[in-house]
Amino acid sequence: MRQIIECVPNISEGRDEAKIKAVTDVVETVEGVKLLDVDPGKATNRTVITFVGEPEPVIEAAFRVIKKASEVIDMSKHSGEHPRFGATDVCPLVPISGISMEETAAHAHKLGKRVGEELGIPGYFYENAATSPFRQNLAEVRKGEYEALAEKLVDPEWKPDFGPAEFVKAKTSGVTAISARDFLVAYNVNLNTTSTRRANAIAFDIREAGRVKREGNPITGKIVEDENGDPVRIPGKLKAVKGIGWYIEEYGIAQISYNLTNINITSMHEAFDETCKAADARGLRITGSELVGLVPLKAMLDAADYFLTKQNRSLGISEKEKIKIAVKSLGLDDLKPFTPEENIIEYMLGNGAGKRLIDMDLSAFSDETASESPAPGGGSISAYVGTLGVALGTMVANLSAHKRGWDDKWEEYSNWAVKGEEYRKKLLRLVDEDTNAFNKIMEAFGLPKGSEEEKAARTQAIQDATKYAIEIPYKVMQTACDSMEVMKAMAENGLQASISDAGVGALCARTAVRGAYLNVKINTGGLKDQSFVDDMLAKARKVLNDAEAKETEIMEMVEGKL
Repeated sequence: MRQIIECVPNISEGRDEAKIKAVTDVVETVEGVKLLDVDPGKATNRTVITFVGEPEPVIEAAFRVIKKASEVIDMSKHSGEHPRFGATDVCPLVPISGISMEETAAHAHKLGKRVGEELGIPGYFYENAATSPFRQNLAEVRKGEYEALAEKLVDPEWKPDFGPAEFVKAKTSGVTAISARDFLVAYNVNLNTTSTRRANAIAFDIREAGRVKREGNPITGKIVEDENGDPVRIPGKLKAVKGIGWYIEEYGIAQISYNLTNINITSMHEAFDETCKAADARGLRITGSELVGLVPLKAMLDAADYFLTKQNRSLGISEKEKIKIAVKSLGLDDLKPFTPEENIIEYMLGNGAGKRLIDMDLSAFSDETASESPAPGGGSISAYVGTLGVALGTMVANLSAHKRGWDDKWEEYSNWAVKGEEYRKKLLRLVDEDTNAFNKIMEAFGLPKGSEEEKAARTQAIQDATKYAIEIPYKVMQTACDSMEVMKAMAENGLQASISDAGVGALCARTAVRGAYLNVKINTGGLKDQSFVDDMLAKARKVLNDAEAKETEIMEMVEGKL
């Protein structure tokens, strides 16, 4: 899985369009980064910028944003309603997919170090990147704002985490706070009412802060206070949720507007289901929901799995089908069409791999294979045949999970379908990876070979690329062979009306293994590292023998039951 992070720098300029554009333009100078949103606010004199990509390009883009903002924004002349202390006031990094919070925090530290050393701008790490507990809260870090920096920077307790502890550079640039934080989802739930008061009542039921406790009447009663004179609160049902009710004139309905501040604690589907319960208890109905902005793919897939599980349905279906399930279950198309390519972060980024074989239709793929180009060749075709094989096994598992009278077995078959889907996705990736491996060899042969150093570098590059071109078809062999466990399980205990499909799946898997074995063998011919060749061939023969034994066992089962 590609590592993807989001960066949401807030710059202290929301009125001068030329300055805002000067800052946001630098984001698009970095290849591999996609600028998603620019949201200026005149009253706050602040602009929120959002872009995503793989970590290294995003860090580069963030650095350029901080640099350009320090050049065009003079903090000594800044005013606005929002708290601030820097030209780039905050620069949070958010893990989206394929990366942990700890890894994201490490990237935040790397960015801060570079900002301090190369730009001379001081700053602090907060939230999950904080260097000490009392610096986790941004409000504490930013206390006193820009006007307090001259004293704050020389206070030992508030020595910057990066950059010089002096006000010289910070006089115009201010300081920057960099963090790693959880993804925030702006999520609205639609009600069959126009009443803001009733929408608020549900919001108070759900949100973490809950509602103020009152004596007697929960609406008009006297507010209960603690020993410090602060209002006592009755907590809501869900953690990491902020919420308020409002009326949307455009749609003529009331909504509950949620900020899900950590979807690992409270997900969209949990917020939706609890809101349904609270609405029902108050005589109201939820008609659907609405995403404002973007959401990680995982949040949609988790929602699909949640609703499929409630229905006792198999989870081993394609990603595309799961997105449909999530959209319909959450009612995300209630007010307007939901477009995955515009609302799911990973889809907005695209696959990042240019033209992929697996994005072609069947006819185009066969045309490409039949063309004069040597790639895609037998390795990619072997991987694709293996994909088709395990797809058949997965189909039998899904049919078995849905069979009338087998309701008590749905989870067992769902687990097999999930396994099959994992094998299928891995083999699909290997379809293109085998062609990429061939292209690496061609690139290595195209390197210059004039000087002795160039010749040596070219020879080494060819050898390295050839090893990779051996390892990829070996992975195809391993994966296709392992996938035969799904076909075996379905031949033994799956829907008997589809047992022939399990047999065809096993035949395809065995063909994938044998085809990939031929690619392993042919690519060892030009390799000088004989110990590597011997090791790979020995392992490949073992996988081949294993696959042939599995095929024989499965086909005997199938033939015996037909």
